Amino acid sequence: MPGPDLIELRPEGLYCPAGDFHIDPWRPVPRAVITHGHSDHARSGMGEYHALADGAGILRWRLGEVPLIEYGYGEAFDLGGVRVSLHSAGHVLGSAQVRIEQGERVWVASGDYKRQPDPTCAPFEVVPCDTFITEATFALPVYRWQDTPEVAREILAWQAECAARGVAAVLLCYALGKAQRLLAELGRLGAQKLWLHGAMVAGVEAYRAAGVALPETRAVSELEKGEDTAGALVFAPPSAAGTPWMKRFRGAQLGFASGWMRVRGNRRRRGYERGFVVSDHADWPALLQTVEDCGARRVIATHGDPSALIRVLRERGVQADTFTTPFDSGD
Repeated sequence: MPGPDLIELRPEGLYCPAGDFHIDPWRPVPRAVITHGHSDHARSGMGEYHALADGAGILRWRLGEVPLIEYGYGEAFDLGGVRVSLHSAGHVLGSAQVRIEQGERVWVASGDYKRQPDPTCAPFEVVPCDTFITEATFALPVYRWQDTPEVAREILAWQAECAARGVAAVLLCYALGKAQRLLAELGRLGAQKLWLHGAMVAGVEAYRAAGVALPETRAVSELEKGEDTAGALVFAPPSAAGTPWMKRFRGAQLGFASGWMRVRGNRRRRGYERGFVVSDHADWPALLQTVEDCGARRVIATHGDPSALIRVLRERGVQADTFTTPFDSGD
């Protein structure tokens, strides 16, 4: 007879009763296993943090000095009555899937993940399991990603168009993962005149400190009075749009790099001149492929609207359900 669930949903977040620890809890708990450094997964106030060593620099950047225990990819360790190991999720630098083993049962909590190649982090690892907890941020058939190098070429062409018009190209994207990934892809294409909003600098430096190759960048704060910014490609967080910070450029076009740009109406509604479809999450085909690859007989979906995914999985004979969390958005 199978025992009780290895992971359940508690008010603090996902909880493993047999191991007495939480995964990415959103309230303070004694022991937390952290999948990665995004703010909806890594929060302050935990008594003890367990995470991949590759992501340690990011966690300290986001949370400060915390009681952090670091592990290598696939390194097994015991917590309570279970065996735990952390495996690459391919989402951002140091992102992990959490494998939990007790007896003959294996559960995997994916955190956020993607299947596309990314020069800034380890690739996704398929981890066979009985029960798979998957994200469902982009769990609709419309969400299908193009190759990221192709997106990088589109961004370079946009930068050239802006240079011809004598304006800067301000690209809005998330400061952890997306900015570094695009910088790496653009660097491979020889991109120049790359600038960073102040909110981007620490994250880029954290990746450099971890040994990730990124092209030369300058902080916007280093702009000299009267310096020409025409043709500059400026990385900035989405919150910079419509703020006085934008006035330091005599002219600028605004673009947004996100999986949400797959739906053209999103770009028009938000007032962006350009939208670039790139995400650090799994698209619809990758979600289905991952469930098939890991061999799970049971799937629990979380983050986003998982209704379409659950329906298709049930049609395929997979036992599928959902955990509802307070954090159901993504990039």
